[in-house]
Amino acid sequence: MEDSDQPLHVCHVHKSSIIFSRLQSFLHILAVLFLFYYRASFFLKNDTETRGITSSLPWFLLFLSELFLFLIWLLDQALRWRPVSRSVFPERLPEDDKLPAIDVFVFTADPEREPTLQVMNTVISAMALDYPPDKLHVYLSDDGGSAVTLKGMREAWKFAKWWIPFCRRFKIQNRCPNAYFSSLADDDSHSGSFDEFTREQEKLKERYQVFKESIKGIKETFVDTSSFTGKDHQSVIEVIQGNPIDNTEQEEIAMLPQLAYVSREKRPSHPHHFKAGAFNVLLRVSGVISNSPYILALDCDMYCNDPTSARQAMCFHLDPKISSSLAFVQFPQRFHNISRNDIYDSQLRLTYSLRWQGMDGLDGPVLSGTGFFIKRVSLYGNYVQEGADPMELKRYFGSSNEFIKSLFNQKKPNTAKIRDSSNTLLQESKFLASCTYGSETKWGQDIGFLHYSVAEDYLTGFTLQSKGWTSVYLSSSTPQFLGSGVTNLNDLLTQGIRWSSGLVEVGISKFCPFVYGPSKMSFLEKMSYGYLSLFPLYFLPLWCFATVPQLCLLSGIPMYPEASNSFFIVFLFIFASSFVQLSYEVFITGGSLRSVINELRLWMIKSITSHLYGSLDAFMKRIGMREASFLPTNKVDDDETVELYRNGKFDFRTSAMFLVPLVVIVILNTVSLIVGITRAILVGNLDKMFLQVLLSIYILAISYPIIEGMVIRKDKGRIPTSITISSAAYSMIIVFLIGLGFLVY
Repeated sequence: MEDSDQPLHVCHVHKSSIIFSRLQSFLHILAVLFLFYYRASFFLKNDTETRGITSSLPWFLLFLSELFLFLIWLLDQALRWRPVSRSVFPERLPEDDKLPAIDVFVFTADPEREPTLQVMNTVISAMALDYPPDKLHVYLSDDGGSAVTLKGMREAWKFAKWWIPFCRRFKIQNRCPNAYFSSLADDDSHSGSFDEFTREQEKLKERYQVFKESIKGIKETFVDTSSFTGKDHQSVIEVIQGNPIDNTEQEEIAMLPQLAYVSREKRPSHPHHFKAGAFNVLLRVSGVISNSPYILALDCDMYCNDPTSARQAMCFHLDPKISSSLAFVQFPQRFHNISRNDIYDSQLRLTYSLRWQGMDGLDGPVLSGTGFFIKRVSLYGNYVQEGADPMELKRYFGSSNEFIKSLFNQKKPNTAKIRDSSNTLLQESKFLASCTYGSETKWGQDIGFLHYSVAEDYLTGFTLQSKGWTSVYLSSSTPQFLGSGVTNLNDLLTQGIRWSSGLVEVGISKFCPFVYGPSKMSFLEKMSYGYLSLFPLYFLPLWCFATVPQLCLLSGIPMYPEASNSFFIVFLFIFASSFVQLSYEVFITGGSLRSVINELRLWMIKSITSHLYGSLDAFMKRIGMREASFLPTNKVDDDETVELYRNGKFDFRTSAMFLVPLVVIVILNTVSLIVGITRAILVGNLDKMFLQVLLSIYILAISYPIIEGMVIRKDKGRIPTSITISSAAYSMIIVFLIGLGFLVY
């Protein structure tokens, strides 16, 4: 460190955003209170004329929806209370020999949906981090149990022997091979003679082509004749090491990080707990092999884009002012395949550019599944104490003597000694990766990643912060990690179901942020976690707003104040306030008006579909009607799908369970708008129905891509005619059954 008095990082408070958010929230709350007064006054009035023309049931449903929407919105304001950003100074870190070791965990689950070449590029980029190689250990968790992945690891090791020295020698910034060779013109960050660099680059380019062909050849020629399957197999662990030909190659290998393949044992009769289970196996196996005090977790498509990310994280972990309570440093998820329009909001703009900064100003951001550096000891609960009884520790951590020793020993074993498959330490690692090891222990309950929900990252981060641990968030102009964002509607909504199910499952459990305790986190942090666990329930008010006023419009029942009523302004102000808040946040994060429309559209689409199904799934699991399931997001790019995405066209080639609700909403709003306006003009009460008319127009405008897919587009990504016909039938049923009920009640 150049100067021990100089800070390793600084924090910047976003004062202008704080002023805007708090002022807007105050005015919005005042307006909502007037709205509630207007709604409540309906039930307190004895005006028979008013009660006679307005049905109580839809009025009550709208009142509940507005109240519920406001409560979720109120929780969301905690994430805007004190947004901050951070800067780091890696050049002020101690010398390399004083830096702590890091274990890198890379996770893959399905070689078909997660291409082997992509996985190997992530592994190689992690090995090439700008960090002392003897303090870097890379583990690949293969939950698919694929021999193709294992063979791909061996090929990746061979290529890494050439690639990593090249990156270090010429100070290459983009160290993911595929990304580097795909954009050579953009990466001129190198040192040394230009002619020498060009020659070496051409050699590496040829070797990368050979590497790609070898990966392709493995998949094409490999035939598994064993009984080994992805869901029923014993543990397989291999530390990948080449056999050096001479002393020179021996020295080159010594300058490479350790690379290990881990496929845990799986049996149909034993639950494997998805990614949480895979993480805990790596936590145990790495504990007896390298036992680094810090861990970097990466999804298999999230390659290291900035080689200095490890040093940036250490700027926080090595700060004596915060390190004792700091559990993890979270980096944002960024994506290399995002189009300029980004019709699916694949980049999750407001999450990673706004909400996580807001939580960082409180007790810290949520653990976000990938791209985080976490302190190993934080995952061991409060059980590792000096003088702890070894037998008691075995009851918590399992019966492995080697692992119990690792809890108090930060010195890593000599990995060269475990290359032999008969080695005792390697056999111990396989024992730690067995499907029964964590049974009757605290693994998944209070140690490691928690098993309770498929949103294991959210839940684990929440419990850590409840115990008093903190976290920080670091986002910079150069993304530290880059992954593959979703480029089609099917993957977007399937992913949304999984996230919604996991979050709501936590929100309705004993881990609900409002009741879980004792908790050491601040009230605003609890509100933030509460919002994240309950926001999928947006589907309740949105379904109500998309159907109830429209059915009442069809029947001539006014649900909002007439244009001449002073409360008319209240409703307009609330809508305008929400729109201004969203627009401001999109603009300050680099978006445009088109981005605002996309955000609104995706909010509606997700709420109507994936949030609905995910929440129902969580409730069904809660009462024991369903078991947890997990399907990895597809990482294979289809040319036709990508073309539609880049042209700003929705790809509606997805399940009817997603399409039918969307088309039903469009048809219902179209019919109600036409019939309602006609009725209002004939009766002469258009002013009383004006807001309901505006609401239908707004919903149809937001739904334009759906309308386009129904009646205009002729390509393969359009909405099938059969879906439109069946949705029309469902719409008629809703009109006659529910609409009749509103007239009665």
